[in-house]
Amino acid sequence: MSRTPPPGTPIGARRTARLLDDHGVVPRKRLGQNFIVDPNTIRMIVDKAQLDPQDGVLEIGAGAGALTVAIAGAVRHVTAVEIDKRLAPVLQDVVGGLDNVDVVIGDAAALDPTTWGATRMMGNLPYSVATDLILHVLRGAPAIRDLTVMVQKEVGERLTARPGQKLYGKSCLEVRYFARTNVVGRASRRAFLPVPNVDSVVVRLERRREQPSVGGDQYLRIVQAAFSQRRKTMRNALASIDFGRRDLEAALVSAGIDKEARPQEVGFEQFIELAGQLT
Repeated sequence: MSRTPPPGTPIGARRTARLLDDHGVVPRKRLGQNFIVDPNTIRMIVDKAQLDPQDGVLEIGAGAGALTVAIAGAVRHVTAVEIDKRLAPVLQDVVGGLDNVDVVIGDAAALDPTTWGATRMMGNLPYSVATDLILHVLRGAPAIRDLTVMVQKEVGERLTARPGQKLYGKSCLEVRYFARTNVVGRASRRAFLPVPNVDSVVVRLERRREQPSVGGDQYLRIVQAAFSQRRKTMRNALASIDFGRRDLEAALVSAGIDKEARPQEVGFEQFIELAGQLT
């Protein structure tokens, strides 16, 4: 069995490759398994998270444990969730000797994120489920006040897009209801094993101290209707919702939205105001 490194010690590409080989684990593309192995990138992620020694961290996508070890060196406790049961013995080798790390093998999207009493969330999230996992935590674990996650560049740009930008749409507006988002770091594809064909970014999401006054269901209903027909004007895209046309047009004016504007031109605060007008 491999010796557990001290908390905070990056394990690097060579040891990660050896551990995977020892346990017969071949990374699976369908699970988005590109493990962070570059020590500088790992240190950057931990630094951007602005951790406190008393924090409890929920890590989603523990992988081979390189980031887990680094987080463990900075906080009181880490709950590391990993969906691939093949990685359980790898994680045992890497973090089994750390008394402030608990490993949970399971699908984070199916688990209750309040179970472990975490106040922060971190992770290297697979492309295909990154936004869903972020929303799962934002909706289900109000005690988690911020998330610092590595995602593929396109996902990060989508989560942090602003009105008028190509990737601005439903995903970022759903997340923005709960949190403010910013890209805080970038990573080369060479920071991962195996090397992916895309670059990645670190996104920090800070939960809003006060939720918007409009209920999330009504807000999301309007956002989803608008972006389901994003080529249409706001007036026409929202006509499918059961509002009188006169009421809708009056609400658009009150929210400061041009009725001929396209959804991708309308900002978060305007969508919130519109939802309030149509409640």
